[in-house]
Amino acid sequence: MALYEQHCLTETSPQLLVEEQLNQYHDEIPQWNLSENKTSISRAFKFKDYHQTLFFINAVAEIVNQENHHPNITFGYNNCSINFSTHSVAGITLFDLICAAQIDQLLSKQEFTV
Repeated sequence: MALYEQHCLTETSPQLLVEEQLNQYHDEIPQWNLSENKTSISRAFKFKDYHQTLFFINAVAEIVNQENHHPNITFGYNNCSINFSTHSVAGITLFDLICAAQIDQLLSKQEFTV
């Protein structure tokens, strides 16, 4: 099952992924960058204008609220950056990858200028 088709199971404790597992999933989220210390993944996005940026952020908010797994998001006029890390394990879990893949899926379905 593809990452974007999975869900974060709140009844399950997230498990820290090792580098081999991260490499295994990278093909599904190739535009996401692994931090140097391998504790987070991030991606930067560019948009046509402020309205489109906020529209995207609100769409992301819907996804992460459904999954109950929230990233750090920073944004400006026509850009935003999203950073996922699971704070309870101080690193990257499958939850982070699932949300990243769902955001990528959102971009493939919507009319965003990225």
